[in-house]
Amino acid sequence: MSRRCALALLPSLAVSTLPAAANGVRRGRAIVLPRDHGAHLDTRIEWWYATGWLGLPEAPSHGFQVTFFRSLTGLAQGLPGRLAPRHILFAHAALTDLAARRHLHDQQLQRWNGETGNEASPRVAGAAVDDTRVWIGQWSLQRDDSGYRARVDSQAGGQPWSLDLQLQTRQPLLLQGDAGYSRKGPLEHQASLYYSQPQLGVSGSLGLGGQRIAASGRAWIDHEWSDQILPADAVGWDWAGFNLFDGSALTVFQLRRADGSALWAGGSQRSPGSAPSTFASDALRWQPDRRWRSTVTGAEYPLQWQLDTPAGRFTVRALLDAQELDSRGGTGTVYWEGLSELLDADQRRVGLGYLEMTGYAGRLRL
Repeated sequence: MSRRCALALLPSLAVSTLPAAANGVRRGRAIVLPRDHGAHLDTRIEWWYATGWLGLPEAPSHGFQVTFFRSLTGLAQGLPGRLAPRHILFAHAALTDLAARRHLHDQQLQRWNGETGNEASPRVAGAAVDDTRVWIGQWSLQRDDSGYRARVDSQAGGQPWSLDLQLQTRQPLLLQGDAGYSRKGPLEHQASLYYSQPQLGVSGSLGLGGQRIAASGRAWIDHEWSDQILPADAVGWDWAGFNLFDGSALTVFQLRRADGSALWAGGSQRSPGSAPSTFASDALRWQPDRRWRSTVTGAEYPLQWQLDTPAGRFTVRALLDAQELDSRGGTGTVYWEGLSELLDADQRRVGLGYLEMTGYAGRLRL
């Protein structure tokens, strides 16, 4: 979504010095596949975002996040040589272990000159332009005709864990907004190109505690690219994507002002076999309910929301409080991203997915 944290790594001076994208983000610009699964090196910010849950719908065991970001620095466009840092690639990965009530996360960061290389080498990073294939060392996300493969091997904090997951395509691509053109503010240019791949089937393995565990579940992938995501008077956003048990997909987001009010909102709902219904900005209402304060960063997050949407009234509720990603020691970002449940108006669980909240530990810098 308009989300994701290609965050503090984009220096403020780069925003003013970068040229407009030659194939810029604009209404009516068609999403062309498989090309648009790949990287868009002329745009300032881009992410591939995989989230999901493992286990049974009534009793999920784990949640996972595997995210790759690309940021155009604007600092080396005229410099020759393979070491010119034209882009920064970074990745966040997280594992929520519900039985142990813990949240493990890690990150990777590399400069990249924009040239493709051999992703088999653990010492390089890169992103293909013809399809989804992005990697940093041994972390990777790659697409083929059957779906995606996500691989992470983390040794962070003395608690090693790994993921090797196949994410099988089961539904058509979901173009968000107006055929992929997704507004992120009151001005026309405040927008991204954005699509989702919901209801992905999950198979593969999870490595945790010295054991390798067979994994199955459901996943969601977002791919989004833009030249401007966060309006000047927004401090952050809230986003959620849910795979419903009936095969539907629900996306909701809002960009917040400093006083907590919504500057802009949007989303969509798609039932199996149907065209998506896109939500207008004034058709969504996020009402925060229960809050939780991080003992690590001091940020306070709403971990339960009441949502009024054109598709109905829902409750979004985190399945574990402490799912904050504190990346101040690396990429510099702090946000909450975690496995959550979706309840209908009768408080029945109807779906599982991920909730993301940024800008609660200070204004998000893009």
